[in-house]
Amino acid sequence: MKINTILFDLDGTLINTNELIIASFLHTLNKYYPEQYKREHVIPFMGPTLTESFSTVDEERVEELISEYRRFNMEMHDEFVEEYETVYETIETLHKLGYKIGIVTTKARNVVEMGLSFSRLKQFFDTVITIDDVQNAKPHPEPIQLALKKLNSIPEESIMVGDNYHDIEGGQNAGTKTAGVAWSLKGKEFLATFKPDFMLEKMSDILPILGIDEN
Repeated sequence: MKINTILFDLDGTLINTNELIIASFLHTLNKYYPEQYKREHVIPFMGPTLTESFSTVDEERVEELISEYRRFNMEMHDEFVEEYETVYETIETLHKLGYKIGIVTTKARNVVEMGLSFSRLKQFFDTVITIDDVQNAKPHPEPIQLALKKLNSIPEESIMVGDNYHDIEGGQNAGTKTAGVAWSLKGKEFLATFKPDFMLEKMSDILPILGIDEN
């Protein structure tokens, strides 16, 4: 069945927010727990929701930690965020060709809006599903199912693209095809263990998968 719908994760997939996220975690944790956390300690926090991540640190102060994280994250957003190679051109091409495209992210909507404005990508997306729109985050199928419903799409004609296992398992749980991105901070090999249908070395690699001539 021909793919007509492509869903994307945002952070670490469409825009490079890795250093922003790491800096936000380190700032927050070092404020409350000085000298206890280093870069390697916060890498596992990338992908799950902030509630999940901070619950492993201190269940009593989760909301306080999230508040400080988000304050720093929004304040420093544009200083850290960068674009990935071929992302803008690929999304623009998919939009022009009439593909239904959406974002499914575990981030809050206000931060998502900042990222989309920075990257100039907002104009191309037909729907954006954030953590604010659902009860359950990826890998639960709910956010992907909601996106498909809003796009009037079915799983068999859709593909979920992401940089973390939550995206791959979320797509699998929702019944879509899946694509991992080799630029995942956790590594291509790690992502491959979750058996995505495709692995993209750069975002434009999705075009030939869809049968689109890049020339």
